[in-house]
Amino acid sequence: MLRIAIPNKGTLSSPAAQMLREAGYRQRSSDRDLTCVDSANDVEFFYLRPRDIATYVGSGDLALGITGRDLLIDADSGATEIMDLDFAGSTMRFAAVPGSVEPPAGLAGRRVATSFPGVVQRHLLDLGVKADVIRLDGAVENAIRLGVADVIADVVETGATLRQVGLVTVGEPILRSSAVLVGRADNGDLPGVTQLVRRLQGVLVARQYVMIAYDVPTARLDDAVALTPGIESPTISPLHREGWVAVNAMVLRGEVHRIMDELYEVGARAILVTDIHACRL
Repeated sequence: MLRIAIPNKGTLSSPAAQMLREAGYRQRSSDRDLTCVDSANDVEFFYLRPRDIATYVGSGDLALGITGRDLLIDADSGATEIMDLDFAGSTMRFAAVPGSVEPPAGLAGRRVATSFPGVVQRHLLDLGVKADVIRLDGAVENAIRLGVADVIADVVETGATLRQVGLVTVGEPILRSSAVLVGRADNGDLPGVTQLVRRLQGVLVARQYVMIAYDVPTARLDDAVALTPGIESPTISPLHREGWVAVNAMVLRGEVHRIMDELYEVGARAILVTDIHACRL
């Protein structure tokens, strides 16, 4: 039975469970459940702290897991990223009192407080900068004011919390993170791994694309197909009406209204858009 770790709480938890449901896997019925067996797919899910997931996977005790890229790098456990799941995006940045630090050279010899010491140490190594990394659990915004650090490194969304304590972001982003599926390099042949990856890829495609169908005069078919080339190519069928064809193709969800407008301009009619719930490409 394939054993997979799922975040038990936080911003990763509900989206991860929803994605797995969309991929056809059973999930727990109560947030109090710590495990869930999906007998139909021969999978057992374990609901763990997001920060611990990479450690369990890296040790080989669990085959796969869903966690944040920042937590994966910070754990340095031997687990590797298999695929980006495109949710729970975040950016980690340095922050300091305005005018006090200018990265990267200005970080040399400074005290950097963070909840992600592994990520920060790796980034500093890449920059060729030596600094004193101080690990703190939880919020680090007050570390400078309390005299613990000269700089902080934290996940930043709008920057509003930093401004409240008189800080600003400095330098380039340390890391752009999102939810990722993680595993080990040597578990790719385990039963069920390839199937799960393929299903999750299908969910990602289904979320990004919609199916568009329309009728168009044969004389304008090339113009219409140029707007809707599809993933491989569109499906084209003759209509009973002489000189017209029906076209079906996948298009990006974010571009669908522009494409519909342009299709109408080239003579397409009966333009319909439907959601894709699952797919295999």
